[in-house]
Amino acid sequence: MLILSDLHLGHAASRIQSAEQLRPLLEGAGTVVFNGDTFQELASDFRPRSEVLMAELRSLCEELGTDPVFLSGNHDPGWEGQGWVELAGGKIIATHGDSVMWGGSPWSRESVSRSRQLRELWAEHPEAEHDPAVRLKMARKMALLLRPPRIPKGRTILRRALDAINPPRRAFEILRVWWQQSGAAAEFLRHYFPQAEVLVVGHFHRRGLWFKSGRLVVNTGAFVHPHGSMWVSYENGWLRVGRVGENEGVFVRADPLTVWRFG
Repeated sequence: MLILSDLHLGHAASRIQSAEQLRPLLEGAGTVVFNGDTFQELASDFRPRSEVLMAELRSLCEELGTDPVFLSGNHDPGWEGQGWVELAGGKIIATHGDSVMWGGSPWSRESVSRSRQLRELWAEHPEAEHDPAVRLKMARKMALLLRPPRIPKGRTILRRALDAINPPRRAFEILRVWWQQSGAAAEFLRHYFPQAEVLVVGHFHRRGLWFKSGRLVVNTGAFVHPHGSMWVSYENGWLRVGRVGENEGVFVRADPLTVWRFG
């Protein structure tokens, strides 16, 4: 099983222009979990191109004999299912990550301007405090609530940098979230899945590995400029994590950074 996140197919900032770029990355995988933000469901400007690339991705998976599993993210909350997968008897949890923090995407302008609606949403779903199924269901509603009125088509690195510092509070929130995401993820795991040892997320676009409170948090990053991405695989009790390399626009699995054995 292979886990990837945040392909953002069709987004102007995505590094994926054709599903064929993913062939070496997907080859050999019996199942691929696309861990949220695969499809630009909510962005009308990007959705037509995203639909084309999604059709390409499904065809590629079929050709390779790979079973694709799509988990919901804040950009594509409409996927069916519970929103997470469990491996190694529940010791490994993979979910997008938009349910890790109280405000879903605290760095977004909408999270600031719609804080009252966020509080109301939490008040409407008190079970979300202890039930992961309700918490993930609420994350989908939160994605719709925080949907921006429009998304600029031109998303160059310079444009994205200017977006990040406008307003200045947004830049502060991005840095704060990047600093706190691993601790928040470990606490999310302890609270909702106390039996688990590993949490695999994306969402925050900052790839990395962190050991927090005896748990491993893996953020697989994103396939959008200027961020990097990682792959996670699980086979016969072995969990492997490595960076995604890019060679002339083709994505490959670099050597593992860490390996865990589950009995």
